[in-house]
Amino acid sequence: MINALESSSTRPYLIRALYEWCTDNGFTPYVAVQVDETVQVPREYVKNGEIVLNISFDATSSLKLGNDFIEFKARFAGTAREISVPVGRVIAIYARENGQGMAFPAPAPAAVSQDDDTGAPVPVQAPARAPLRDASRGGSGSEGDAGKIVHLVTGEDGSETVDAGAPTDPADEPPRPPAGGGARPSLKRIK
Repeated sequence: MINALESSSTRPYLIRALYEWCTDNGFTPYVAVQVDETVQVPREYVKNGEIVLNISFDATSSLKLGNDFIEFKARFAGTAREISVPVGRVIAIYARENGQGMAFPAPAPAAVSQDDDTGAPVPVQAPARAPLRDASRGGSGSEGDAGKIVHLVTGEDGSETVDAGAPTDPADEPPRPPAGGGARPSLKRIK
């Protein structure tokens, strides 16, 4: 019998399920990725240590949503690029149109790295987490919610809480969903 510590991560399965849900419903699946040296993406598009990637059928070719990596080819400014993202670096998957999806805990940063030239340890600082838009407010279309963001905050004891932030620069936010739309979407965290 396999116990919880020996079982594989649920993250790749949840990513595949939400990708399928997005495509089945005509939505555009986006993944937010915390970038480090293991992530193969165009670095010029990385902002605050993160990048958001459109992984829809129309935006990619040779998409493979594996248990260890998400791999595909995509065009950035007209240039074809090969993308490889370790599944553990994915911090969210959501539908562009309504913000529904799931956020995951941020990966733990490596505390120390080895300097290639000297072999001496070099401290590594985790990239700053860009805030996720508060998807529970996304469908309302009210101006009072226009700049709200959500921060996933990790305490010293490892516990995580969601912190609704103050208004920010609209250029830092993902595209807003269309106004109207009935049911309010939600963003769920999985530990």
